[in-house]
Amino acid sequence: MNLKLNGKMFRRAALLLLALLVAGAIIYAYWPAPVEVSVTKVSRGAMQVAVEEEGQTRVRERYIVAAPVAAYAPRIELHVGDKVEAHQELAVLEPLPPGVLDVRSRAASEARVAQTQAALDAARKNAEAAKAGAQFAGAELSRLRHLHAGGLISQSALEQAESEAQRTAATLAAANSSIQVAKYDLVAAQTMLRYDVGARSKGGERVPVRSPVAGVVLALNHENEGVVAPGEALITVGDPHALEVVADLLSSDAVRVHPGTHVVFTRWGGDASLLGRVRTVEPVAFTKISALGVEEQRVLVVVDFVSPENLWRRLGDGYRLEARFIVWESGDVLRVPASAVFQSGDGWAVVKVENGRLKIQPVKIGERGDEYNQVLGGLVAGDAVVTYPDDTLRAGERVRIIASRDE
Repeated sequence: MNLKLNGKMFRRAALLLLALLVAGAIIYAYWPAPVEVSVTKVSRGAMQVAVEEEGQTRVRERYIVAAPVAAYAPRIELHVGDKVEAHQELAVLEPLPPGVLDVRSRAASEARVAQTQAALDAARKNAEAAKAGAQFAGAELSRLRHLHAGGLISQSALEQAESEAQRTAATLAAANSSIQVAKYDLVAAQTMLRYDVGARSKGGERVPVRSPVAGVVLALNHENEGVVAPGEALITVGDPHALEVVADLLSSDAVRVHPGTHVVFTRWGGDASLLGRVRTVEPVAFTKISALGVEEQRVLVVVDFVSPENLWRRLGDGYRLEARFIVWESGDVLRVPASAVFQSGDGWAVVKVENGRLKIQPVKIGERGDEYNQVLGGLVAGDAVVTYPDDTLRAGERVRIIASRDE
């Protein structure tokens, strides 16, 4: 009887254990698994906030040498990169070549020559007539003077003869002047025909163009020979060792930059970074179309190199580099990785790991950088926060840390 009772109790216990095992297996199968996350510790340390933009080098003082007058500029024999001295002759401007006459203009010029030749012949005939009149008046005056001395004519007759002699002499002088005018007109008309083939005259005054400073040739604005207008650029010179950097920043970023702001230059081709300091933030913005077709307001910022010249001597005019403007920095600040912070309502929050479970922790953020954000409240050094949190994380969920980084 006891053996039968013990057998029944054993079977019941075995069935109960089996039921518990089955129930446990079912519960375990449907029990939520811990969420796998990567965390980073909140820490204290140095932090920088910077604005990064592409920059370009340029010669600080460039001089564009222009033509002072309209002239014919021969081909400039200099090349970009050639050294020039102060007051060195860069080019010599020659007189402009005459224009080429078309058929109608040539016919008009030939007619003008014939006209001036006829005018010269007429002036000569008039001069001969005036000369004859003057000789007659002179002889008549001499005869009347003898008669007046003998008392045979009146004083009035003598004065009339003197007046006529003066008139005929003036007429002769005017006729001779007309001959000279006709000769000049003829020369001018003949010159129009002589230089009608567009050839440059070998005579005439030449104007030398000189370099205002010592430096190198930066650009040949008018390399080939040809006619230049007054003020037209011929050549650009400057000192390549006096470089500066210009970068156009978004106006919203430019307001955080001021003269004296430190700048770090990278990706310029050298091994080490270069240092600079902002000299000028231009007060006027301009509109620029971005690569995505968006209109942006940009501001030019001019930066001087602070690094020794021997480090950036290989740079030249128009070289590209990356400029990092340090707008804020601190050597000891409570910081959290920027990848762990997300916007929550009107503020900011992080996903904090506390006692093996997730917690949505509001935080007060100060300065925001590319790598870190400044923490003003809500976290303390050593707190573990999830990096790159997503929308699937929920407060209270169990977590399993698969990667941890101490800042």
